[in-house]
Amino acid sequence: MAPTTTTKTVEEPVRVVSPEANAKAEADLSKPKETKKIPSTLAEMSESIDQTTFEQILEMDDEGDNEFSKGIVYGFFDQAETTFEKMEKCLKEEDLSELSSLGHYLKGSSATLGLTKVKDACEKIQHFGAGKDETGSTDEPDKKTSLSRIEKTLKQVKEDYKEVEAFLRKYYGETTSS
Repeated sequence: MAPTTTTKTVEEPVRVVSPEANAKAEADLSKPKETKKIPSTLAEMSESIDQTTFEQILEMDDEGDNEFSKGIVYGFFDQAETTFEKMEKCLKEEDLSELSSLGHYLKGSSATLGLTKVKDACEKIQHFGAGKDETGSTDEPDKKTSLSRIEKTLKQVKEDYKEVEAFLRKYYGETTSS
């Protein structure tokens, strides 16, 4: 008996878009995309990555093999993406306590890699979530103010994260598809 082939057809759901959203999307398409050149050296990333700390991670690699440090860094990427998603959810739920905990959590892992901008922003989120100012020294009794500050800081930390992520992926030889 000859083998048979079965073909399955899957229909994609139709998405209805309002005229306003469609006009906005078309306007966005007409704008040229800003492409930022990814730095080539660790020294060029000195505002975002503490070179001494990151080099300590690299020292754990075997000679000519960066697999150990790459595993740590790529593990951080997964951790950061998951934590950012949780932060967005907690922001919607106005859960300051959990936002503080998540800020503390990501602050520690970013500090381990020397990702200074990410660490500093996560520390601010930790303080804002605890009902404090960005330094953690003054009480901020207004929940809405704290949430607003977290929202602003979260937006900035995601941008800072994307910058270091792009550099580190390039550093470890990953080619970009853009």
